[in-house]
Amino acid sequence: MDLGLKDKRVMITGATRGIGLAVAREFASEGARVAITYNSAAERAAEIVDELGGTDQAYAVRYELRDPDSVSAAVSAVVDHWGGVDVLVANALWFSWVDPTHTPLFEDLPVAEWTAQLRANVDGQLHTVQHAVRGMRQRRWGRIVLLSSVTAYHGLPGSEIYGASKAAMHGFARGLMWGRGGVLVNVVAPGATTTESLEQVAPEVVAEAERTTPSGRLSTPSDVAKAIVFLCSEANGGINGELIHTAGGR
Repeated sequence: MDLGLKDKRVMITGATRGIGLAVAREFASEGARVAITYNSAAERAAEIVDELGGTDQAYAVRYELRDPDSVSAAVSAVVDHWGGVDVLVANALWFSWVDPTHTPLFEDLPVAEWTAQLRANVDGQLHTVQHAVRGMRQRRWGRIVLLSSVTAYHGLPGSEIYGASKAAMHGFARGLMWGRGGVLVNVVAPGATTTESLEQVAPEVVAEAERTTPSGRLSTPSDVAKAIVFLCSEANGGINGELIHTAGGR
């Protein structure tokens, strides 16, 4: 199947590891020009640019989800570099793993702590989309995928704020999809995925997630990336405003 992605200008936030990196690799394999963002891992980002084909095919720019000026500057840098953004994959997030057996009650969380996380994961994503979508609508073609999580729908002890921020992505997409202008926007919700971050989770928690996954295994970053790339391609002509779970049936 020809996905029609050759030379498309793709921006992926948070792409130096895990799902974001897998998405970057998948787009590059389709001949897209890929811009990745990083927060502090500048050297790693430079290595990924080389891996993806060098500066003719890849570009790295610093991006801080919690800083609106950084978000604006990052999108502007990609537009200046490639001449526009055709595809946005909003993958960056701010989240700390919690121990499900030792989590504070929501009412005991300092307000500054939970509002900071909520603003980063909601405001940061919306700021990014706002800066990227204008050019897509002007060109009457664009694809946006927002990363959510099955945690928003199944819950996890201590995940109230993270879950709330990820559930917000679907409500946002359902409104944004009405903008027409040839832009399709969808949400992808992975579950426990075999990334480096999973190593921070207690082995018994991972084993339980695997046991309760209908497919019998946890998704890989590549599994999630392939779904994202399809949604962002010419092959997708009508999937819009949808929430796609990529968690093996969870």
